[in-house]
This record gives sequence, structure tokens and C-alpha cells, in this order.
Amino acid sequence: MTRFDLDNFGRSRRTLLTAGASLAALPTFAWSQDKYPSRPIEFVVPWGPGGGADQLSRRVGKLLEEELKVSVPIINIPGATGNTGTAKLLAAPADGQTIAVFIGDTMGTLVTGQSRWKVADVTPLGVMIRQPTGLFVKSDAKWKTFADLLADAKTTELKAGITGFGSPDEIHINQMNQKAGTKFRVVPFASPGERYASILGGHADVLIEQAGDVKSFLQSKQMRPIVFFSEEPQSGYEDIPLAKASGFPIAIDQWRSIVMRAGTDPKHLAVMTAAVQKVAQSEDFKKYLADELAFPNSFVPADKTAAFFEREFNIIKSNLPSKK
Repeated sequence: MTRFDLDNFGRSRRTLLTAGASLAALPTFAWSQDKYPSRPIEFVVPWGPGGGADQLSRRVGKLLEEELKVSVPIINIPGATGNTGTAKLLAAPADGQTIAVFIGDTMGTLVTGQSRWKVADVTPLGVMIRQPTGLFVKSDAKWKTFADLLADAKTTELKAGITGFGSPDEIHINQMNQKAGTKFRVVPFASPGERYASILGGHADVLIEQAGDVKSFLQSKQMRPIVFFSEEPQSGYEDIPLAKASGFPIAIDQWRSIVMRAGTDPKHLAVMTAAVQKVAQSEDFKKYLADELAFPNSFVPADKTAAFFEREFNIIKSNLPSKK
């Protein structure tokens, strides 16, 4: 065999060996491509750090990492009552690699037409937490009762810290203004930390929030609840009156769900739905609900969430304050 033939043979052998190695790796590569999830899943939180949506995502994200064996990085994108972050979810491919928190406040913007998307654009994995909404004041505030607050608000403009325009927070405030002739002015704070601090620093007079989200402020006696917009008493604060007893019938509880983009592969959707349900049924998550002063039966599974969304949409729509 000439040197040319030897060289060619050597090159051919190396080529065959390389090809053989590549072929041998193909089944593993194909398996890794088929396995879902095989890479990190982004968890979009359409609100700033520190709030209820952020706390939920961090607890659920940690539990999902344990269940799915991939990382679940949290991405906070506040703005426009949750719509800025939701836009990121809807702009991402429907490949199952992005999930997001969708809450009652953002639903309010869908009802009032302030959003550029619709409920059908997302597919729910489940509602994770439901809590009564309350009105809170600084602990040393001059208003001792809800009646005191209403009386003062009829003659004085009082600022109310809310999550954003178009939210159930604003709907509750508008209801009081129209039914009782109060002069509350809504002040939106996209950052939960700024919203919580608003009544402590004098940037707002009252705050609409959930007791579990401001639990540390309640325990440290920095703020106190004065009324709850709910059908049933708030756990741990059963002595605080319900707004409906004063003639304000709207009682829109806060809820937070997890969604994916509509059109996601059903197989990927099934994996995530099962994982979310397992998380919701874990003792760790049940303890989280108790710590957040949420309803123990908060979880709504994926197959019942669409009906839940429709019901909440209609509740908000039917209770919008009438336009003068």
C-alpha cells in the first residue's frame, strides 16, 4: 500500500470512527431532546419583589425545582397592573419553558378593557392561593373604626394605596366613593414594598392589601386592618368587620394562579399540570397557605380553573361601579 493509500485509509478510519461515535450518541441526544423539561423554566412574576405574587412564585418555584429536577429562575417584571410581565409570557414561544403568575388584579384590567390580551391567551395550571382583601391603616391612625374612616373621607380627600389602575383594589375604592360619597383618591404602586410603606411614610392614608402579605407589619404593630371586603371573616382577625355590613356588597377575594401560554404542547402541559398539583398538595405548601392567612382550600386544579376564571371575570364585571 502506497503512502497515499495509507494516508487515505487513516483518514477514512478516523472518519468512520468519528461517525460511529456520533451515531452511538444519537439515541442519548434524541432522548435528551424528548425529555421535558430538560432545561430551566422561567417563572415570570408581573410584580416587584417582596409582594404576595413574588412570595408565591419563590415558594412554588423551589418546590417545582425539586419535582421537575430543573432550575426555575424567578423573573420580576412589574408594571401596568401585571400586564407588562404577562406580555413577556405571551411573547415567549409556546414551548413550555415559561410560566407566569396571573392574579385577580390583572383580571380586573381584562374586564375593564385596559389589557391588550384576553383570558383565552393563557392556559391555567391551577389557582394556588385565595385570600380576603382588606383595608389597612397605620397603627396610630386617628380612625379607630371603618365608620370613622368613612365619615372623614366624606369631607377630606384621602389617598388609598392600590396595586394598579383597573384592579379590584380600584373597584373597591370606587364603590365606596359612589355609594357613600367619600373622596378617596387611588394611588397605584407597582412595587409591593413601596405600597406597604406608603401608609407608614404618609404617602397614602389607607392601603388595600391581603393580611398575609403584610403579616410582618401587623405582627410588629405598624399597621392594623380596619375592614375586609370578603364574604367571610379573615382568619385571625374575626373581630374586624366586613364591608358588606356597611352596605358595600362587592367582595372580590385576591387570588393568584400559575399559567402558561395557550397553544403549549399538551404533553408539556400535562407534565406541568401534574407538577403544580403535586406542589399544591404538599405539606410544605399547605403550611405556606396557613402562614399567609389564606383559605385552606385555596387550590383550584387546572381542569376547574377555566370555570373559576370565568366566574371571577363575571363577578368583577357585574359589580363595576356605575358610570355617572
